[in-house]
Amino acid sequence: MHIVIMGCGRVGSALAQTLEQQGHTVAVIDQDPTAFRRLGPGFGGRRVTGVGFDQDTLREAGIEEAGAFAAVSSGDNSNIISARVAREMFGVENVAARIYDPRRAEVYQRLGIPTVATVRWTADQMLRRLLPSGAEPLWRDPTGGVQLAEVHASAKWVGHKISRLQEETGVRVAFLTRLGEAVLPSSQTVLQEGDLVHVMMRTDDVEKVEATFAEGPEEEAGH
Repeated sequence: MHIVIMGCGRVGSALAQTLEQQGHTVAVIDQDPTAFRRLGPGFGGRRVTGVGFDQDTLREAGIEEAGAFAAVSSGDNSNIISARVAREMFGVENVAARIYDPRRAEVYQRLGIPTVATVRWTADQMLRRLLPSGAEPLWRDPTGGVQLAEVHASAKWVGHKISRLQEETGVRVAFLTRLGEAVLPSSQTVLQEGDLVHVMMRTDDVEKVEATFAEGPEEEAGH
């Protein structure tokens, strides 16, 4: 996948190096050309000098071929504007913005831009928004036998009821994050695009659950 990152500070440079090591092509945008020194001589991606919400700068960085965009500059406004341009003007599917003010992060999340507030920021969280997959444990009981985890659900589950998801995976859905807000679903709640699903499950079942979430619901008889 090609990934564009706005901001070449400590966070942006670490993210760029990690993504490149994972086999992705990466372009980094920064207003300050000296910031690219943080990438080191071994970085093989593009270095683009400019502002991340300028369309010509984004095109130079390969935004039209990008599967993901990360806005991790030091300015909240720049991050959210560039993230919206990437999503709304260029149709980039996986977009994430780093936000310093958690109250503003909630507002932006309702606009459909996944945000990562600095108070709980980690590279893992940002990577998870850009390359969603698998399960991320949030809590384990003292014995380690049961855990609460955020599990990435394939788009194939969109439009299906929570009851079917629970039946086919054996998990209990604890809550959803929908447009930045926690939702306690009923068995009749239907999964929507962009929902983050938080489930309780046996630790021994994690791989099986991840696979079922990724593959989508079983084909019904007659289909």
